[in-house]
This record gives sequence, C-alpha cells and structure tokens, in this order.
Amino acid sequence: MLRRTLLASPLVLATPALAQPAWPDRPIRMIVPFPAGGSLDVLTRLSCEAAQQGLGQSIIVENRPGAGGNIGTDQIAKSPGDGYTLGSVSVGLLSINQYLFSRMPFDFDRELTGISLIYELPNIAVVPSEYNPTKTLAEFIAWAKARPQGVTFGSPGVGTSPHLAGAMLAARAGYNGIHVPFRGAAQTVPAMLSGSLDFALDNLASWIPVMQEGRARGLAVTSAERWPTLPEVPTMAEAGMPDFVVTSWAAIIAPIATPKPVVERISAAFRAVAEMPHVQARMLQSGGRAVWTSPEQTMARARAERPMWQEMVRVSGAKAD
Repeated sequence: MLRRTLLASPLVLATPALAQPAWPDRPIRMIVPFPAGGSLDVLTRLSCEAAQQGLGQSIIVENRPGAGGNIGTDQIAKSPGDGYTLGSVSVGLLSINQYLFSRMPFDFDRELTGISLIYELPNIAVVPSEYNPTKTLAEFIAWAKARPQGVTFGSPGVGTSPHLAGAMLAARAGYNGIHVPFRGAAQTVPAMLSGSLDFALDNLASWIPVMQEGRARGLAVTSAERWPTLPEVPTMAEAGMPDFVVTSWAAIIAPIATPKPVVERISAAFRAVAEMPHVQARMLQSGGRAVWTSPEQTMARARAERPMWQEMVRVSGAKAD
C-alpha cells in the first residue's frame, strides 16, 4: 500500500503543471482608451497587426474612450493579470493626467506595468500659409508679440501635449497665447486653413498632408533632431528656442500582476515589430517613428518626464475637472 502511494505521488504532483496551458492559447484584447481614427488608434492597430505573428494569436483592439483616457486605462488596471488584457496608452496617461485631474481612478505605478514604447512623434510649430507671412519661428514670435490682443493656437483638447506645448512656448517667448481647444485634428486643421486660428504646436502626423500641399508652413519641430521626412524644418533649438524637446509617444501596458515571462514575451514581440521595415516606413509616413523600450525603460521614461509635464500643466493653468 505504502509503495503504491509513493509511486503515485509524483504523478499527482505533476498533474497541475502538465495541465497548465501555454500562453497565449486564445486571442489577446488590446484596449485603446481613445476613440477610433486618431494617431494612437491607427498606429496601435498597425503595431498589433504586425505583433500577431510573433505571439501566435490574434490581437483584438477595443476602443474604450472617456475622461481623457482614464476610463479605458482604469479598465486595463482592473483586469486580471493573465496576459489576455493589454492596453496602448499615450504619454498623457503615464505622465500628464495625474496633474490635470483632481482625482485619478487608478494608481499607474501600483496597478500597471509598462511593456514597451511603440512609437513617438514630435509636435510641429505650424502656421497657415495663406494668412501668416512668417517663415521662421523667430519671425512668428516677433509677429505674435506685436499683437497684444493675443494670438490664437489650437489643440485637440485641454491638457494634450499640443495644448501644453503651445502654452509653454507662449510663456517662454513672451507673447499672449489664447488656447482654442477642439475635439481633434479633424476640427483644428480646417479652422487654421480658414484663417480662424493663428498657430498650432500640434502632432506632426496631423499636418503632413496640408504641409505637402503648401497650405500650412512648418516652422520648427520639437524633436531633438530634425525629422527624417522634413529635413528642411529646423528643431526648436536650431530655431532659437533651446531646451524645448517635447514628443508624444505611446506604450503598451498590462495589469501589474501579469507574470514576468509573459511581459517579456510581449515586449520581445513588439521589439520585432519596431525592427520591421514596412512598419518603420508606415510610421514615418504617418509622422511617427517606430520605437522599442524594455519594460524597465518604459516605466523610467514615464517617470522621468513627469516633472516637465507637471510644470507645463502649471504654466498652462489646465484643469480637466
């Protein structure tokens, strides 16, 4: 009897391990906490489509907008940490919203973990060619200072990087900037082209088509180096505004309880995506750059930028509630 029990014990102990399914054994849900059609949604779908091959499962993108992205991000934070619910969030969720909202529904550092950045894109200082004669940032600042009644600048919403960057430029350059929020680039661009707006310091992706048509003029980009598809446009530093590197970026995140081996496998899949030539080309055409960071680097990037964004929120006076 004892011998039979001892022989059986290893089999009993081994059964749970043998029954454990390999990850992933079903489709993965990717929550995007903003509406469909924006840069985050479009570039996330591009990255996820490419990542499916490496993970061996479909990635289903779901849009869960609201409260500046907080609603969808909270849903990610409260999901099981099993690797089947991920999120793609913008810099606003990782580094800005905590300074815009008096109360956050989640604690990013305690409930979520970064996996990898997937892209970053600069903002560009842009004016309407038909209504603004300035051709350099210095000329624009002089033009703006000569208008004490104020210069209007548009953005896709209160607390977005175009709003905060536009407010910071006005404060540092010393002109009266009047913020005009819109719901997105689909409204901002026509307003500027009609002459209703004077200026924008907006995501590059939104302005490439009208710049190529000659209807808008780029004065400077907020990246550290000149942008590959716009070699003639100087950086902010080259245009006379040093220490003004402001980029928008997005990262893949997961609930903090997600097992480390799963996090590492997802990160490796998106690293492969960032190295794919067709993804790099599509990103550049859309005004962005495909990038990859380790989980540790992703969290470090989010934390390192928070003081800068906190100061920009303070200067702008932005509040989201």
